[in-house]
Amino acid sequence: MECMIHIATAREQVFKLRKEGYSYNYISEKTGVSKSTLSGWLSGVSYMPNKTTIEKIGKARAASGYQKAKQKLESIEKAGREAKQDINKITKRDLFMAGVGIYIGEGTKTNGIVRIINADPKIIKFMVKWFKEVCGLPKENFRIRVHLYPDNNIEECVKFWSNNSGIPVAQFYKTQVDLRQNKKTFKKGKLPHGTAHLSVNSNGKKEFGVFLARKINAWIEEVLK
Repeated sequence: MECMIHIATAREQVFKLRKEGYSYNYISEKTGVSKSTLSGWLSGVSYMPNKTTIEKIGKARAASGYQKAKQKLESIEKAGREAKQDINKITKRDLFMAGVGIYIGEGTKTNGIVRIINADPKIIKFMVKWFKEVCGLPKENFRIRVHLYPDNNIEECVKFWSNNSGIPVAQFYKTQVDLRQNKKTFKKGKLPHGTAHLSVNSNGKKEFGVFLARKINAWIEEVLK
């Protein structure tokens, strides 16, 4: 049950402590989450060092840390505003090309298989949209297999991916849990919901089977020429 003290709970604790003004060192010690993971999780969270933090690291260091965190947040917000202006309205061709680009990096190239593997729910959600709008794929042709580690909670993670992808749990394959003993110790918090393997099932329709895989590979070849 202890390994079921899931990452979702750790994330909640991490955000709570940061908003209360604690340093990465303190939060890492309290939660067991590495500072590199904290940096990714908390990049957009404003930070004002509390009394405990100031007493522990000194007023000058606390002020410096606050200023750096403030500058980082301002930079992220500025980048966001500029990105919104740069992207503007996404056309159907933009959607098409973005999906091909994602498939080049994250898609299965094996003949006859159409599959995207990713740990980012935004990528999976986008590719569901891409398959629907670009490839004309109905919802019932999607399948997902969730790959987890022993410190993930299966039920919570399956629900998470179903909610984020819009694919019903009934269309999920059996969850795979990596139990290899010789695998390097997994860092707590790195993959809070494991990875989702989003696949296309032809359901007897040739245009969504081997032909679709060949077409996607042909698109990739054209792009990479």
